[in-house]
Amino acid sequence: MDWLNDHAWAAWLGLAAMFGVAEMFSLDLIFLMLAVGAMGGVVAGAFDAPLALQVLVALGTSLATLTLLRPPLVARLHGGPELRLGTGKLIGTQGVVTAQITGTESGRVRLAGDVWSAAPYDEHLVIEPGETVEVLEIRGATAYVHPTGDPLPPAPPVPPAAPTP
Repeated sequence: MDWLNDHAWAAWLGLAAMFGVAEMFSLDLIFLMLAVGAMGGVVAGAFDAPLALQVLVALGTSLATLTLLRPPLVARLHGGPELRLGTGKLIGTQGVVTAQITGTESGRVRLAGDVWSAAPYDEHLVIEPGETVEVLEIRGATAYVHPTGDPLPPAPPVPPAAPTP
């Protein structure tokens, strides 16, 4: 027990190393924050602080890093763009119609180098071959598409405002 009192810093260092190894397996930054707290215990032990004070420093440092440092680090690490996989990555992409698409009969559209069966998103539309379409939804193996052309007529020009006296 005397060795532990005389070399508490070494025990804290060993604990920090164990937390560091555990962090390598979890990758959740919790054990890393606990390792930082244990390093606070190392510093307190190096200055020959009583064991109770070393524990308080380690706990305080761990809690401070868990509450103040970990949340922004996790947000930064997980803040990348949303990764869409499978058919979901085709939604919003544009393609070219290769066979006529009507509300009663599906046609074909070339999307990202592949040919898909396609139906109009608005079942009253007829989309001719060669038109550019945007994928709005995919159900099964059918892409529901809409022409990319602007369906709205151009807005009328706004008359100039009358001068104010």
